[in-house]
Amino acid sequence: MTDNQIFKFKKFTVDQSNCTMKVGTDGILLGAWCDVKRAKKALDIGTGSGLISLMIVQRNEAAIIDGVEIDETSYNQAKRNFMDSDWHKRLNIVNSSIQDFSAESKGNYNLIVCNPPFFSGGTLSSYQNKNYVRHTIKLSHQDLLKSARKLLSSKGIFCVILPLIEGLRFVEMAETYGMYCNRKTSVFSKKGRPVERLLLEFSKEKKDLLEDNLVIYKKENDEWTLDFIQLTREFYLKM
Repeated sequence: MTDNQIFKFKKFTVDQSNCTMKVGTDGILLGAWCDVKRAKKALDIGTGSGLISLMIVQRNEAAIIDGVEIDETSYNQAKRNFMDSDWHKRLNIVNSSIQDFSAESKGNYNLIVCNPPFFSGGTLSSYQNKNYVRHTIKLSHQDLLKSARKLLSSKGIFCVILPLIEGLRFVEMAETYGMYCNRKTSVFSKKGRPVERLLLEFSKEKKDLLEDNLVIYKKENDEWTLDFIQLTREFYLKM
């Protein structure tokens, strides 16, 4: 097994050898950024390798996490990663689409997270599983919002990460489903570059929007910025 199939963090390890989408900066950002203070019961939609669930359960020692993963191979991988962690008793996973899961579940989650598919057009990959993860074929943003609203508690929060344009559209769409963006972080690879990602937090209650920026790398080199280090230092081995 090659090194890039095993991703070691400070307190857990992610085997991603059989996952369609590998550990990436988007998932790490979302897992470190989402507010877990009241996350007694959390839901990870599209769990993949289990990365974000493991990050949340590390950050909140009382949290119980349910993961939902439609791809059977990724589901089995995440299940093994959960069992190999110190928190396996607080981690559960279901092999299902979120549409089916939300239809059968009563929900009432304090926190819902999702690193969702975002391509709605363009050329599809020849690798079908990657299409399902990257494209909104199996999970439209409308279905995601419907499911999140149904499963979210009255005071709960729903957090996602999306590219800039898709994120702005998602914010507009969310309001039609009674979900309001109350916190937004614009992510830049370097200072002076365009916004690459939006970290977005939604709730059923409309509040004043809290906005800030996050720059990942220093402008003069490829060293991490202090802000990025402070956000992710609980996880990366070399921080």
